[in-house]
Amino acid sequence: MALTENRLRTLKPKDKSYKVADHRGLYIEVTPSGGKLWRFRYRIGNVEKKLAIGPYPEITLKQARNAADAARHSVAEGGDPAFEKRKKKIRDEFLSAQTFEAVAREYIEQMMVKNGLAQATLVKANYFLEQLTPAIGNRPIHDIEPFEVLAPLKRLEATGKHETAKKCRSFAGRVFRYGVATTRCKSDPTAMLKGALVTPRAQHYAAILEPKELGGLLRAIDDYTGYLVTKYDPVYPAQEARRQSEQRSQIKRSRSRCTAQG
Repeated sequence: MALTENRLRTLKPKDKSYKVADHRGLYIEVTPSGGKLWRFRYRIGNVEKKLAIGPYPEITLKQARNAADAARHSVAEGGDPAFEKRKKKIRDEFLSAQTFEAVAREYIEQMMVKNGLAQATLVKANYFLEQLTPAIGNRPIHDIEPFEVLAPLKRLEATGKHETAKKCRSFAGRVFRYGVATTRCKSDPTAMLKGALVTPRAQHYAAILEPKELGGLLRAIDDYTGYLVTKYDPVYPAQEARRQSEQRSQIKRSRSRCTAQG
């Protein structure tokens, strides 16, 4: 006889666990301590298996029957509900330990340190991680949504650190893509944030445009008696530009002579 809610409430514990059937493999097991556990019995080939559905009354009779129907459908399609449940539990436990910070540190170690990137690059990567950690560091990487990443980026923007915010988004994107490649998450939420950050106006600085003023600057540099590096560093780009200009002119003259001779 199929179970009812009234009958379920009246089931009392005994010295040993016992089972009360509902229908089509679903039954409830009553333990000596008074616990009532839903289970579903099924067969794969000649092997009998059991699926633990959950405790009553947390899992109602209707919910238990729905779970048993879903498991029965899975068996009909060649699945194994108990195995699938164990696999999901293992994966959930694995993913819950894969926080953004843990994956980011692994990314820095595996993809940056071992690839011989410069120390300055590693310092920057760790700095970007520090900016993101308070907001998403402890979150499982597969659960993080775009708005969670955007929040710390907007806080950086509010302090005027526009470039830092963009670089943090870029770093986070690389971590998420590494997470996708190593099966820790399914997508990169930063891809949804393109265009969400403000691009500040470029600031133009004063420049010498008049030849006479440039000559005065060069004479002042020539009279400088401090460190040689300080003296020649601003002059070198101008000299290099002149040298390249002279080379281009010489090449043009050579080509012109060759054309005339031909």
